[in-house]
Amino acid sequence: MDDALRHEIVQRHQAGASIRSIATDLGISRGAVARALARVQAQRDGRSAPAPGPRPGPRPSILDPFEPILKELLGKYPSLTVERALQELRQRGFAGGYTVVRQRVRLLRPRPTPPPVPRFETEPGQQAQMDFGVYDLDFTRAGRRRVYLFSYLLGYSRRQYLRWVEAQDLPTTLREHVQAFHHLGGVARVCLYDNFKAVVLRHDADGPLYNPKFLAFATHYGFRPQACRVRRPQTKGKVERKFFYVETSLLNGRTFDTLEHLNEVTAWWLQRVADVRVLRDFKEAPRDRHAREQPHLLPLPTCDYDTAQVVYRHVNVEGFIAYRLNFYSLPWSYIGQVLPVRVTADEVIIYSIRLEEIARHRRLPSTQSGVRQTLKSHHATDDPGQRALLLKQRFGELGPLAVQFLDGLLARQIQGKLQAQQLLVLLAQYQRQDVLAALEHAVRFGAFSLAAMRRILAARARPKPVLAELAELHQDALDPSLRQEPIGPRPTSDYQQLLAPEEADATPSEDEPQDKPDQDRHRSHPA
Repeated sequence: MDDALRHEIVQRHQAGASIRSIATDLGISRGAVARALARVQAQRDGRSAPAPGPRPGPRPSILDPFEPILKELLGKYPSLTVERALQELRQRGFAGGYTVVRQRVRLLRPRPTPPPVPRFETEPGQQAQMDFGVYDLDFTRAGRRRVYLFSYLLGYSRRQYLRWVEAQDLPTTLREHVQAFHHLGGVARVCLYDNFKAVVLRHDADGPLYNPKFLAFATHYGFRPQACRVRRPQTKGKVERKFFYVETSLLNGRTFDTLEHLNEVTAWWLQRVADVRVLRDFKEAPRDRHAREQPHLLPLPTCDYDTAQVVYRHVNVEGFIAYRLNFYSLPWSYIGQVLPVRVTADEVIIYSIRLEEIARHRRLPSTQSGVRQTLKSHHATDDPGQRALLLKQRFGELGPLAVQFLDGLLARQIQGKLQAQQLLVLLAQYQRQDVLAALEHAVRFGAFSLAAMRRILAARARPKPVLAELAELHQDALDPSLRQEPIGPRPTSDYQQLLAPEEADATPSEDEPQDKPDQDRHRSHPA
């Protein structure tokens, strides 16, 4: 018992607390409380502290005379069950029950000692270990949130790369790998991984099935991923141990404002603390060992692997696409289209169907939701005439019939421009020819309204699946020469020049009858 605990016991006892309540509150026995009080009182009285008396030995048991027999049985049969041991003892005169035999067997049975786990050291540049740590941290500005610690560690030098991220999905994993490679100046030839889905899809009888996208990434950098055995953390003991070091040295005794602040402190800590500390086993710092290991690492390629995520998004009626509960603006002329979006760690880049860049936005953090990020050049004007001109240009792409419907809509409806924008969204829900047929029907009967178009399409058309929608958009974006009818089969007469001369002479002319048996026709072709 240390002095702090002894002081707390005395304070509580002087405040009137009983020995039982003190023991309960502090999680110790009543005897320990009584001995601490007696020792303090003896010191106050100038007496020596009472020496602890001998501990009482175990109470005698009716099984004691039979213990040698039980030891002999367990030595001969280590897997002997308690029931069989009880039967053997009763044949020798034992009159006790099952429980006392079970307790004694538990004490006497030889326990197999687990085999020692030898430390596995690797050559310079040969192996690295990667893993994620999961933490719930309290930020002074952002509040409590869950973050993930990406860790990539070189096995020989023990130098590592650390960064706190918001997710442990595949794009984040690939992006942080690239940053780790640049931080360490190369790539280890083999990297050990845990069995998370970004790397390993599943395990079967033949071994781990790796994520094909991650294998493409590993191929680009030339290293080999190696999945650890399931439920065996010793395989990645180096990187697992480093998480404890992070908790006790980096996180302990520090507070952080935001995730960005945490990463700034982590970068400083890696440079000033983790990389320069002297390793107890090697009497060297990781930075010094890394100087010898770095020439043995695989060199980085000229171009890094593109780790950006590509998704498709609808442009809604207000001219925005949605990503991770936030909205990013586009020009109104793209309303109703499905466009490819490239998402990096810092940007959201939107392209046309022809893969021309339309907009580039700063990516909003995942802690925000419902935020609309608008570029002034996209929705820069509220001029009704300019807005009508943009709509006429968009409807003009659908043909003169669509322009005629737009003119009627703007002339007859108070909110004609808004209805026209919402009508463009229907192009993303129905086939193009169905929308054109509905426009023709509406113009014929003078039904210039969004509600009328919706009723016509609901009665005459069926919403198209997403894949058909993407195929239609890309078909429009193809070069006209690529949209022609496919080349049909050529007649066999075009291949006669490839035959041997004598076989070509034997080929019947157009004036000769050609209805010969099948076997004769087959002979005219080379084998």
